[in-house]
Amino acid sequence: MKYIIVGLGSFGASLAEKLTEQGNEVIGIDTNMDKVDNYKERISHTICMDATDEFTVSGLPLKDTDIVVVAIGEDKGTNVMVTALFKNFQVKRLISRSIDELHEKVLHAIGVDEIVHPEEESAERWAKKLCLKGVVDSFELNDDYSIVEVSVPLRLQGKSIKESHIREDYNLLVLTTMENTKEKALLGKVRNVTLVKGVASPNSVLGKDDIMVVYGANKDIKRFLKDD
Repeated sequence: MKYIIVGLGSFGASLAEKLTEQGNEVIGIDTNMDKVDNYKERISHTICMDATDEFTVSGLPLKDTDIVVVAIGEDKGTNVMVTALFKNFQVKRLISRSIDELHEKVLHAIGVDEIVHPEEESAERWAKKLCLKGVVDSFELNDDYSIVEVSVPLRLQGKSIKESHIREDYNLLVLTTMENTKEKALLGKVRNVTLVKGVASPNSVLGKDDIMVVYGANKDIKRFLKDD
């Protein structure tokens, strides 16, 4: 996949490195030439540029980019300006970093649904979330085991957990299921809200738009996702 990471601070640089290590093509952008030089051997491509400049940004391969991550954390104003600019260019998928609650409300108001909280979420967690097909979110217990939020695969939609044979075929445990709904946010914008349905039972039915919270070994989780 192809990524643009704007802001090579500790979170942005770490995320760009991990995505590059996993075989993705990553463009890392920062206004600090020292940071750009420092990471040029560890990130696919690094560019020193002002991402608030519309003309300069328009020269990036936006149509070929799968995901843009605005990881700027030092300046909320610059973060909002850059996020709004990429939003106006209608990139395929836009993720932005939030500094505080008010900042997050502003990002939601301009139409950004995916927010990064680096103080709570690691670059490793986001790299897994972005690279593994179907993963909505993840929490690593150790190097071998994780709890992940996974979109219900097409082959399992409409089946109960018992009928899906997830435990027997993949040695994975479904802890709960969640449902995505929408509600009006600031300035009338609509945003996604996730409702937890409670502890999963063998008879819990996996809906088309549901998310499963699954526990198991990383190798089994990857096998489960690859079979979709």
